[in-house]
Amino acid sequence: MTVKLPKSIEAYFAAEHDGGPDELAAAFTEQAIVKDAGESLVGHEAIRQWKVEYTQKYGPVKTEPFSITTEAGKTQVTAHVTGDFPGSPVDLRYFFVLAGDKIAELEITV
Repeated sequence: MTVKLPKSIEAYFAAEHDGGPDELAAAFTEQAIVKDAGESLVGHEAIRQWKVEYTQKYGPVKTEPFSITTEAGKTQVTAHVTGDFPGSPVDLRYFFVLAGDKIAELEITV
């Protein structure tokens, strides 16, 4: 199933799959916050480094968004994620807070 994603979220998933760390960081505001695997990251450089590290550790991942809802200012995207990481494949929930055409916050949960 293909879902219609806001442009900034679409840019995030495209960069996660095919892009480099600079493309991923560009989807976010300058002081964006990312929460993933118990870690909180703030700003472009931290987000850029996060992409470098998880790509080195797990290689590329394939993410297929299949559900989107918006509630209380957060956009939740649920996606099927496959790759070379423990527990693959898994359905992850991505909670986005958008600021204009960029992502201000992202939290990734199971």
